[in-house]
Amino acid sequence: MANVGYVGLGEMGSGMVKRLLAAGHTVTGYNRTRSKADPLIEMGMQWAGSPREVTEASDIIFSMVTNTKAVQAITQGPDGILASLTPDKIYVDMSTMSPEYSKELAAQVKSETQAVMLDAPVSGSTITLEQGKATFMVGGDAEAFEKVKPVLLDIGPKVFHMGDNGSAVAMKIAVNLSLAVQMLAFSEGVLLAEKSGISREQAVEVMVNSVIASPMVVYRGPLVLGHPETAMFDCTMMQKDLNLAIELGQQLDVPLPTTATTNEYMSAARGMGLGHYDFSIIFDVLARMSGIDTGR
Repeated sequence: MANVGYVGLGEMGSGMVKRLLAAGHTVTGYNRTRSKADPLIEMGMQWAGSPREVTEASDIIFSMVTNTKAVQAITQGPDGILASLTPDKIYVDMSTMSPEYSKELAAQVKSETQAVMLDAPVSGSTITLEQGKATFMVGGDAEAFEKVKPVLLDIGPKVFHMGDNGSAVAMKIAVNLSLAVQMLAFSEGVLLAEKSGISREQAVEVMVNSVIASPMVVYRGPLVLGHPETAMFDCTMMQKDLNLAIELGQQLDVPLPTTATTNEYMSAARGMGLGHYDFSIIFDVLARMSGIDTGR
């Protein structure tokens, strides 16, 4: 069992820590808001007062925060992760951020600390994480990957080595753009059926049991019948990923027409005051355009 550190204890980070603790690992954690860590502390997680203290106590340090700026905040400065990284430690960032910055950070880790950094974003939601079905994509040094792989397998059953630093983040962005695009297409289908006289409930039931039923459609499609106040992945976070995809597409000369269109629906959701909902609220945006009041 490894001494594991975790910086960033949001919904996904907390779920991963729970699985690591259940597997028998010693886990030291930090979050900007300590109250989010209290349930994990009760489960046996050790609390640290800063990212630096997490790193000091751990052999493998994981982090998952909201964006590139947040990664910079937890890694840089006297209380950051890099301040106490040493050559015998491995730093693994799970955030969805700029692939270019991920490469730059990995180079900084190597030059300043002689440690190794991997990027290892996860494909899945809090639901798939709880079910033990999360998938990891990992970029960076192959030897470090083999050392970290057993720990990742204690969180989810599928772990893929994608190549050099930044490759896993690029893969995650490629995956996430499809989530939003699929949700828009699903919403179009449900609304077309509904305005043809078929109940929304029946349309959803048929579609989640049809050939279009990807895992995402199965667990997120029913949200069009009623959205929980606590989002699995809200519109702001999804739009961040869509913008990363569009930026990467422009850099690589890959046209992303459906991604760009879906991104505008995320803007519309936020403009309608729905941005705090899960990104599947895109259904409500399209419903309003169709003359249907969903009550939200």
